[in-house]
Amino acid sequence: MMLGWPLLLEADPAERVDPPFLFIGLLPVILAVVLAEISEGGMDARVLAILGVLSAVNAVLRGVSAGTAGLELVFFLLILGGRVFGPGFGFVLGCTSLFASALMTAGVGPWLPFQMLVAGWVGMFAGLLPRRVSGRREILMLVGYGVLAAYAYGLLMNLWGWPFILGVQVPGQDSTDLSYAPGAPLLENLHRFGVYTLLTSTGGWDTGRAITNALAIALLGPAVLTTLRRAARRARIERR
Repeated sequence: MMLGWPLLLEADPAERVDPPFLFIGLLPVILAVVLAEISEGGMDARVLAILGVLSAVNAVLRGVSAGTAGLELVFFLLILGGRVFGPGFGFVLGCTSLFASALMTAGVGPWLPFQMLVAGWVGMFAGLLPRRVSGRREILMLVGYGVLAAYAYGLLMNLWGWPFILGVQVPGQDSTDLSYAPGAPLLENLHRFGVYTLLTSTGGWDTGRAITNALAIALLGPAVLTTLRRAARRARIERR
Protein backbone atom coordinates (compact mmCIF):
# COMPACT_ATOMS: atom_id res chain seq x y z
CA MET A 1 0.00 0.00 0.00
CA MET A 2 2.90 2.37 0.73
CA LEU A 3 4.20 1.96 -2.80
CA GLY A 4 1.06 1.33 -4.84
CA TRP A 5 -1.38 3.82 -3.34
CA PRO A 6 -1.88 5.72 -6.65
CA LEU A 7 -3.28 2.54 -8.21
CA LEU A 8 -5.52 1.78 -5.22
CA LEU A 9 -6.95 5.21 -4.50
CA GLU A 10 -10.53 5.96 -5.52
CA ALA A 11 -11.01 9.70 -5.95
CA ASP A 12 -13.18 12.20 -7.74
CA PRO A 13 -11.19 13.72 -10.64
CA ALA A 14 -12.57 17.16 -9.73
CA GLU A 15 -11.36 17.04 -6.11
CA ARG A 16 -7.97 17.84 -4.64
CA VAL A 17 -5.80 14.76 -4.17
CA ASP A 18 -3.20 14.79 -1.42
CA PRO A 19 -0.62 11.98 -1.26
CA PRO A 20 -1.02 9.91 1.92
CA PHE A 21 1.91 11.38 3.82
CA LEU A 22 0.79 9.27 6.78
CA PHE A 23 2.84 6.46 5.23
CA ILE A 24 6.00 8.45 5.95
CA GLY A 25 5.26 7.85 9.62
CA LEU A 26 5.92 4.16 9.01
CA LEU A 27 9.67 4.80 9.24
CA PRO A 28 9.63 4.22 13.03
CA VAL A 29 7.62 1.05 12.43
CA ILE A 30 10.19 -0.24 9.94
CA LEU A 31 12.97 0.55 12.41
CA ALA A 32 11.03 -1.27 15.12
CA VAL A 33 10.80 -4.36 12.88
CA VAL A 34 14.54 -4.15 12.26
CA LEU A 35 15.27 -3.91 16.00
CA ALA A 36 12.94 -6.84 16.68
CA GLU A 37 14.74 -8.96 14.10
CA ILE A 38 18.10 -8.02 15.60
CA SER A 39 17.05 -8.77 19.19
CA GLU A 40 14.95 -11.89 18.55
CA GLY A 41 16.12 -13.14 15.17
CA GLY A 42 18.77 -15.53 16.46
CA MET A 43 21.71 -13.16 15.85
CA ASP A 44 24.63 -13.42 18.25
CA ALA A 45 27.25 -10.74 18.91
CA ARG A 46 29.44 -11.86 16.02
CA VAL A 47 26.59 -11.71 13.52
CA LEU A 48 25.65 -8.26 14.80
CA ALA A 49 29.26 -7.18 14.31
CA ILE A 50 29.16 -8.50 10.74
CA LEU A 51 25.87 -6.66 10.20
CA GLY A 52 27.43 -3.44 11.45
CA VAL A 53 30.49 -3.80 9.22
CA LEU A 54 28.47 -4.63 6.10
CA SER A 55 26.04 -1.77 6.78
CA ALA A 56 28.93 0.67 7.15
CA VAL A 57 30.64 -0.60 3.99
CA ASN A 58 27.37 -0.39 2.05
CA ALA A 59 26.77 3.15 3.31
CA VAL A 60 30.20 4.22 2.08
CA LEU A 61 29.79 2.43 -1.26
CA ARG A 62 26.45 4.11 -1.82
CA GLY A 63 27.91 7.48 -0.97
CA VAL A 64 30.74 7.19 -3.50
CA SER A 65 28.83 5.45 -6.30
CA ALA A 66 25.22 6.67 -6.34
CA GLY A 67 24.16 9.43 -8.69
CA THR A 68 26.12 8.45 -11.79
CA ALA A 69 23.94 6.74 -14.40
CA GLY A 70 22.66 4.22 -11.86
CA LEU A 71 26.12 2.92 -10.91
CA GLU A 72 25.26 1.82 -7.37
CA LEU A 73 27.53 -0.66 -5.61
CA VAL A 74 25.35 -1.09 -2.54
CA PHE A 75 23.17 -3.85 -3.95
CA PHE A 76 25.75 -6.50 -4.82
CA LEU A 77 27.01 -6.72 -1.23
CA LEU A 78 23.42 -6.68 0.02
CA ILE A 79 22.56 -9.61 -2.25
CA LEU A 80 25.61 -11.62 -1.20
CA GLY A 81 25.00 -10.91 2.48
CA GLY A 82 21.40 -12.07 2.21
CA ARG A 83 22.52 -15.15 0.31
CA VAL A 84 24.96 -16.24 3.00
CA PHE A 85 23.17 -15.20 6.21
CA GLY A 86 19.55 -15.69 5.21
CA PRO A 87 16.42 -13.62 4.51
CA GLY A 88 16.06 -12.08 7.98
CA PHE A 89 19.64 -10.83 7.93
CA GLY A 90 19.21 -9.63 4.33
CA PHE A 91 16.13 -7.60 5.20
CA VAL A 92 17.84 -5.96 8.17
CA LEU A 93 20.99 -5.28 6.12
CA GLY A 94 18.97 -3.57 3.40
CA CYS A 95 17.21 -1.32 5.91
CA THR A 96 20.31 -0.42 7.93
CA SER A 97 22.45 0.17 4.83
CA LEU A 98 20.02 2.66 3.32
CA PHE A 99 19.39 4.33 6.69
CA ALA A 100 23.11 4.71 7.43
CA SER A 101 23.88 6.04 3.95
CA ALA A 102 21.04 8.57 4.24
CA LEU A 103 22.52 9.86 7.50
CA MET A 104 25.99 10.10 5.95
CA THR A 105 24.87 11.92 2.81
CA ALA A 106 22.07 14.09 4.26
CA GLY A 107 19.64 11.98 2.25
CA VAL A 108 16.94 11.76 4.91
CA GLY A 109 13.56 12.62 3.40
CA PRO A 110 10.10 11.27 2.67
CA TRP A 111 11.62 8.77 0.23
CA LEU A 112 13.76 7.06 2.89
CA PRO A 113 11.14 4.63 4.33
CA PHE A 114 10.37 3.41 0.82
CA GLN A 115 14.05 2.98 -0.05
CA MET A 116 14.66 1.06 3.17
CA LEU A 117 11.67 -1.21 2.63
CA VAL A 118 12.49 -2.05 -1.00
CA ALA A 119 16.20 -2.55 -0.26
CA GLY A 120 15.17 -4.83 2.61
CA TRP A 121 13.14 -6.90 0.15
CA VAL A 122 16.18 -7.16 -2.16
CA GLY A 123 18.26 -8.66 0.66
CA MET A 124 15.40 -10.82 1.92
CA PHE A 125 14.63 -12.48 -1.41
CA ALA A 126 18.34 -13.08 -1.98
CA GLY A 127 18.23 -15.19 1.18
CA LEU A 128 15.24 -17.14 -0.16
CA LEU A 129 16.96 -18.26 -3.35
CA PRO A 130 17.49 -22.07 -3.71
CA ARG A 131 20.16 -23.23 -1.26
CA ARG A 132 21.40 -26.28 -3.15
CA VAL A 133 22.79 -24.29 -6.07
CA SER A 134 26.56 -23.86 -5.80
CA GLY A 135 29.69 -23.10 -7.78
CA ARG A 136 29.35 -21.36 -11.13
CA ARG A 137 25.62 -22.03 -11.20
CA GLU A 138 25.25 -20.10 -7.97
CA ILE A 139 27.12 -17.10 -9.39
CA LEU A 140 24.97 -17.19 -12.53
CA MET A 141 21.83 -17.38 -10.38
CA LEU A 142 22.97 -14.41 -8.30
CA VAL A 143 23.88 -12.43 -11.41
CA GLY A 144 20.40 -13.04 -12.81
CA TYR A 145 18.83 -12.10 -9.50
CA GLY A 146 20.97 -8.95 -9.32
CA VAL A 147 19.68 -7.84 -12.73
CA LEU A 148 16.07 -8.60 -11.79
CA ALA A 149 16.42 -6.85 -8.41
CA ALA A 150 17.86 -3.75 -10.07
CA TYR A 151 14.84 -3.31 -12.32
CA ALA A 152 12.39 -4.21 -9.54
CA TYR A 153 13.93 -1.64 -7.20
CA GLY A 154 13.69 1.08 -9.83
CA LEU A 155 10.13 0.11 -10.74
CA LEU A 156 8.88 0.21 -7.15
CA MET A 157 10.63 3.47 -6.32
CA ASN A 158 9.23 5.01 -9.52
CA LEU A 159 5.76 3.88 -8.51
CA TRP A 160 6.08 5.77 -5.24
CA GLY A 161 7.50 8.96 -6.78
CA TRP A 162 5.40 9.09 -9.95
CA PRO A 163 2.59 11.37 -8.65
CA PHE A 164 5.11 13.70 -7.01
CA ILE A 165 7.28 14.17 -10.10
CA LEU A 166 4.63 14.44 -12.84
CA GLY A 167 1.83 15.81 -10.72
CA VAL A 168 -1.80 14.76 -10.55
CA GLN A 169 -4.33 15.40 -13.34
CA VAL A 170 -6.78 17.61 -11.49
CA PRO A 171 -8.00 21.12 -12.31
CA GLY A 172 -5.58 23.82 -11.26
CA GLN A 173 -2.47 21.62 -11.15
CA ASP A 174 0.30 21.25 -13.69
CA SER A 175 0.23 17.80 -15.26
CA THR A 176 1.12 15.85 -18.39
CA ASP A 177 -0.44 13.06 -20.40
CA LEU A 178 1.53 10.60 -18.24
CA SER A 179 0.49 12.08 -14.89
CA TYR A 180 -1.50 10.11 -12.37
CA ALA A 181 -5.23 10.50 -13.07
CA PRO A 182 -7.35 10.02 -9.93
CA GLY A 183 -10.51 8.12 -10.64
CA ALA A 184 -9.22 6.74 -13.95
CA PRO A 185 -9.44 2.97 -14.61
CA LEU A 186 -6.58 0.89 -13.21
CA LEU A 187 -5.34 -0.17 -16.65
CA GLU A 188 -5.18 3.44 -17.81
CA ASN A 189 -3.04 4.50 -14.85
CA LEU A 190 -0.88 1.40 -15.29
CA HIS A 191 -0.30 2.39 -18.92
CA ARG A 192 0.63 5.94 -17.90
CA PHE A 193 3.02 4.65 -15.25
CA GLY A 194 4.55 2.05 -17.57
CA VAL A 195 5.36 4.62 -20.25
CA TYR A 196 6.68 7.04 -17.61
CA THR A 197 9.07 4.52 -16.06
CA LEU A 198 10.27 3.27 -19.46
CA LEU A 199 11.11 6.80 -20.58
CA THR A 200 12.69 8.04 -17.36
CA SER A 201 14.31 5.08 -15.65
CA THR A 202 14.34 1.66 -17.27
CA GLY A 203 16.77 2.40 -20.08
CA GLY A 204 19.05 4.57 -17.93
CA TRP A 205 19.28 4.32 -14.16
CA ASP A 206 17.82 0.83 -13.86
CA THR A 207 19.96 -0.59 -16.63
CA GLY A 208 23.07 1.01 -15.15
CA ARG A 209 22.20 -0.52 -11.77
CA ALA A 210 21.60 -3.93 -13.39
CA ILE A 211 24.95 -3.86 -15.22
CA THR A 212 26.75 -2.80 -12.05
CA ASN A 213 25.13 -5.61 -10.05
CA ALA A 214 25.93 -8.21 -12.70
CA LEU A 215 29.59 -7.20 -13.10
CA ALA A 216 30.22 -6.84 -9.37
CA ILE A 217 28.66 -10.22 -8.55
CA ALA A 218 30.42 -11.96 -11.45
CA LEU A 219 33.85 -10.51 -10.67
CA LEU A 220 33.80 -10.17 -6.89
CA GLY A 221 31.07 -12.63 -5.94
CA PRO A 222 33.17 -15.80 -5.50
CA ALA A 223 35.73 -14.10 -3.25
CA VAL A 224 33.14 -12.20 -1.21
CA LEU A 225 30.96 -15.30 -0.77
CA THR A 226 33.97 -17.27 0.48
CA THR A 227 34.85 -14.52 2.98
CA LEU A 228 31.28 -14.17 4.24
CA ARG A 229 30.85 -17.93 4.61
CA ARG A 230 34.07 -18.18 6.56
CA ALA A 231 32.74 -15.48 8.89
CA ALA A 232 29.36 -17.23 9.07
CA ARG A 233 30.95 -20.47 10.25
CA ARG A 234 32.39 -18.61 13.23
CA ALA A 235 29.09 -16.99 14.10
CA ARG A 236 25.72 -18.32 15.15
CA ILE A 237 22.53 -17.40 13.33
CA GLU A 238 19.14 -19.07 13.06
CA ARG A 239 18.06 -18.97 9.42
CA ARG A 240 14.63 -17.37 9.09
